[in-house]
Amino acid sequence: MDYSLKCFYENGEEKDWGRLQAVQLVDVVTGEPVIEETQVKVCWDADALYIRFDGRDDYVVSRYIDRDDPLYEQDVVEIFIDVEGTGRHYLEFELSPHNVLFDARIDNKEGKITVHTDWDAEGLVTSVRTEGDRKIYDWKIPFADIGQVPEEGTTWRVNFYRIDEDREGKRHYQAWSPTGVANYHIPLRFGNLVFTTETA
Repeated sequence: MDYSLKCFYENGEEKDWGRLQAVQLVDVVTGEPVIEETQVKVCWDADALYIRFDGRDDYVVSRYIDRDDPLYEQDVVEIFIDVEGTGRHYLEFELSPHNVLFDARIDNKEGKITVHTDWDAEGLVTSVRTEGDRKIYDWKIPFADIGQVPEEGTTWRVNFYRIDEDREGKRHYQAWSPTGVANYHIPLRFGNLVFTTETA
């Protein structure tokens, strides 16, 4: 299956999220539908990448309060961005339901992972809000933090993830592009984010 997502140019302060293409997260191992549905939308302008996670969430497990705490041990949404496309170096961003951030540079040498949490995305802006039984996570990631400004036709390797714990304590792992195992650090399974200056 081809995991490619067009990233449309959305100039202006207010992004028209309703017009943008959404992708659904699925079970990270099987690729099957998940219980707590999650969709992701992405767009960009001259300065930054904008990402929205919109997911059903009727039970929240989130007790961490400090930046770079191990958010992946509880409920979280995650973005991995590999600008080089080699799978050896990429950025990892995580956001808890209480808007606590984890950001790091990752070195992945044949599966040996080194996480550099001393790196911070200085211009990153995030927010989380509740709408009924849903959580809406918004990200603005400046290209200055990513280290590259895309152009028409630029393709980055990315993946979107969610970890959601249910009331019985079972953890559910979601992904846009399934990795085949309960491990998000499988860059060969990242999808393609294709930048376009068209409108959605």
